[in-house]
Amino acid sequence: MATIGLAAMLETLHPRDAVELAVHAQEHGFSGVMATDRFQPWTPRQGHAGFVWDVLGALGERTTGDLGPVAVPGSRMHPAVLAQASATLAAMNPGRHWLGVASGDAVDEHVTGDYWPEAPGRIARLFEAVEIVRKLFAAPAGRDVRFSGHYFRLEATRLWTVPEAAPEVLVATGGPVTARRAGRQADGLITMAAPPERLQVLLDRFAAGAREAGKDPDTMPKVVQVPVSWAPDLAQAEENVLANPPIGAARLPRSDLRSPHDVAAVARLLRAEDLAGRVLVSADLAAHAKHLQRLLDLGFDRLYVHDAGPDARAWIDAYAAEVLPALTR
Repeated sequence: MATIGLAAMLETLHPRDAVELAVHAQEHGFSGVMATDRFQPWTPRQGHAGFVWDVLGALGERTTGDLGPVAVPGSRMHPAVLAQASATLAAMNPGRHWLGVASGDAVDEHVTGDYWPEAPGRIARLFEAVEIVRKLFAAPAGRDVRFSGHYFRLEATRLWTVPEAAPEVLVATGGPVTARRAGRQADGLITMAAPPERLQVLLDRFAAGAREAGKDPDTMPKVVQVPVSWAPDLAQAEENVLANPPIGAARLPRSDLRSPHDVAAVARLLRAEDLAGRVLVSADLAAHAKHLQRLLDLGFDRLYVHDAGPDARAWIDAYAAEVLPALTR
């Protein structure tokens, strides 16, 4: 069975509200939560940036579905610390936690003052971090791990609190080269909703990489984050998405921007066509069901959805009534 979960956008939600919203979503048929790893919001208007691991800990106590972040290993959080946080969450929530990792954006990662790599360097750093995390997860009891790479060093150490089963490590990617590498080196794939032909290329490259590593791609998690904008009136749905655009899904030059004020200045140039094919904007709940079904039919088995509107509970209630029951999973 595929998962239709909630994407908890911690840049727009107070941590308490994020937990209560996830509880409400679970009560109305959503299963699982993906939470964003933010140090700053994308724009000042969004107003929040709670620490994702605290929120996930609270979610573990208040919900029963799967839960995980899209976290960024780097100078803000060394891969060893990330592995410790993930292992602890998995130990507290057996069988529920997965670890998503991404290369990140400067708006969050510049805060330590370290050098911000160009895109190829960010990807290389990401996969070096994945190697460290997986080594720590896989180390036999009582055995230390060492690592010396281009971006990270790890002196002899181990994880002392470990779960019965290591969390799946899922790599977030939007490009075919990274998707193929994720198939080889990770347990699964995370991506953002996009036109079907683009997503199909990512899935094909991911499957090719998995087969190169002797793995079966059909058994590996394939996750997609799905931004939507729904309101009973189409004009309101359009207004909502431009007032609070899903920056991660938009065609914006955002990766090197360091300030939420700078991102906001760029986002003011956003037009509806910049979201076409990436964000469904519709008042028709049947269109929303069709949109999600298309992603399931492509081969994604976990969809985490978030809405651009100001009333997330009303959106969840509408989905519970007319969208989730219409899906074939």
